[in-house]
Amino acid sequence: MRLSALFVRLGAFILAAIVCGFAARVAVATVETRSVQAVDAALDEHGHDFASVLGDGLQVILEGEAPSEAMRFRAISTAGSMVDASRVIDNMTITDSDAIQAPEFSMEILRNDSGISIIGLIPASSDREDLTETLTDMAGENSSFADLLETADYEVPLGWEPAVDFSLRALRQLPRSKISVRAGRVSVEAISDSPEQKAQLETSLRRSSPEGLIVTLDISAPRPVVSPFVTRFIIDENGARFDSCVADTPAAERQIVATAQTVGIEGRIGCTVALGAPTTRWADAVTMSMSALSELGGGTITISDVDVTLVGKAGAVQGNFDRIAGELENSLPDVFALEAILPAAPTAGEDGPPQFIATLSPEGLVQLRGRVSTELLNSTAENFASAKFGSAEISMATRVVDGLPSSWSIRVLAGIEALSKLSNGSVTVEPGNIVVRGNTGLPDAGGEITRLLIEKLGETEEFEVAVTYVESLDPIAALPTKEECLASIMSVTEARKITFEPSSATIAGEGAGILNDIAEILQRCADLRIEIAGYTDSQGSEDGNQRLSQQRADAVLDGLRVRRVPVASFRAVGYGEADPIADNETAEGREANRRIEFSLIVPESTEEPTALDQIEEEAAQAAEETTQEDPAE
Repeated sequence: MRLSALFVRLGAFILAAIVCGFAARVAVATVETRSVQAVDAALDEHGHDFASVLGDGLQVILEGEAPSEAMRFRAISTAGSMVDASRVIDNMTITDSDAIQAPEFSMEILRNDSGISIIGLIPASSDREDLTETLTDMAGENSSFADLLETADYEVPLGWEPAVDFSLRALRQLPRSKISVRAGRVSVEAISDSPEQKAQLETSLRRSSPEGLIVTLDISAPRPVVSPFVTRFIIDENGARFDSCVADTPAAERQIVATAQTVGIEGRIGCTVALGAPTTRWADAVTMSMSALSELGGGTITISDVDVTLVGKAGAVQGNFDRIAGELENSLPDVFALEAILPAAPTAGEDGPPQFIATLSPEGLVQLRGRVSTELLNSTAENFASAKFGSAEISMATRVVDGLPSSWSIRVLAGIEALSKLSNGSVTVEPGNIVVRGNTGLPDAGGEITRLLIEKLGETEEFEVAVTYVESLDPIAALPTKEECLASIMSVTEARKITFEPSSATIAGEGAGILNDIAEILQRCADLRIEIAGYTDSQGSEDGNQRLSQQRADAVLDGLRVRRVPVASFRAVGYGEADPIADNETAEGREANRRIEFSLIVPESTEEPTALDQIEEEAAQAAEETTQEDPAE
């Protein structure tokens, strides 16, 4: 009995152990499943779908490839927020990161009257000491230089050094500028003193830019500063006209022009919009003064800064003159002061007034004749004219006489300087008047001469400025357009043909002379983008013809380059036997099809390629950077 009871108890114990073990297994499996599900749901919710979850008893195993160490840490943290962190086993790997990319090197140079500053990131291998020394010298002893450059030890990118060299050359010419430099690309923002200087700077920079460098120019010519701020209006037997007209705003110019048309000026009227007006009511003072002179019937009105000088027509009725002058004085804005002068009727002398006359011919020949007061003035006038006109010899026909006014020396020298503003013309100096006549290529030459004479002689002195603007003399307006440049090239190549030695790209015959003529034309044309296209006839293989046409187009491009034509914006393209202009079945037709054509490049998109893309394309596809012609094979 006792033995039987023992076996029963032992069986019950074993059974209980089995039941407990099974229950424990079920509990662990349940915990494992719920943990895996909870962690998996949390990872998905936080966007960590790269991680997969496995359960191993009470442990949660994370596997997968994390894109970064940071993402891996976040996945582990997310899992640890759902189960005890000690139960999380990390079996994740990290995606191999690409090689560290080199930074984009760039620098920005600012230059103004106070000095130069430079900021940016440059390669560590750059000669920074030479760069800073160059910029320090450029800034000068009395200006500051701020070096805010950082360096990084990476390979110098393609196109970086030419861009830096060009930026320094450009900076020397631009005292007020901002130049941004990147590999293969330079962007220039600058301020010039005049439209003439703007055109000169743009042409110079375009021509000095190395081939393959993308250069963006934004050079502005702001409103000039005019001092004194002068408008001079005349009504005489020749009609109404301006000797000088300046306005402080476009709206002021429109107001003055409208009044000028009302009082009788005909034809094209324009004023120089400039800085330097003494008051915002400048246009009011000018239009009031012009209307008063028109009512008076003749004379001169000069508004110089805040001084208004009304000179009536000699012989006018005194009472009427006083009334008009008084009304003008009371209506002018408060800041202006009026001086009214009514000359007495002239009394003609028997021999007329003494004169000094200076003339400038279209060929640049200068002659001085008439009366001078002393030998010293005679030699001074000759030397002054030589300095102003750059002439080695001045033709002198002057005579020293007594009895000339004390101001004669000033009037003579002022007349010579006024004449130097013209392309050709004359100046006549008399005791009571100076008359300047001639042609000019500067739109505001009349205004400049007027301001000069007022500064030298005073506001009450009589003078007449009758100069004519001639567009063909204007250094800017006279520049040919892109279409005119291309037409000139076409006229050269229509009568003569660029020819090559048979089956080669060597220019033969009179081809060198044709290139000389084309180069001379292109030297006068700024910012021109030209394609030089080469063509062959249909004899030979298509691939061979294409190669030959490209080689010939390249030869023309190289020929222009050695003739110092800026060809950075040109491209040479060989088209082989494509686009025939004549029948390839005849000898004459084949001769016509072997040709070089020039055409303007029209931009296809406003988007510019990246610097590296541009440089690589030019290196790999030199054929698509210039266009040439194909004469006889």
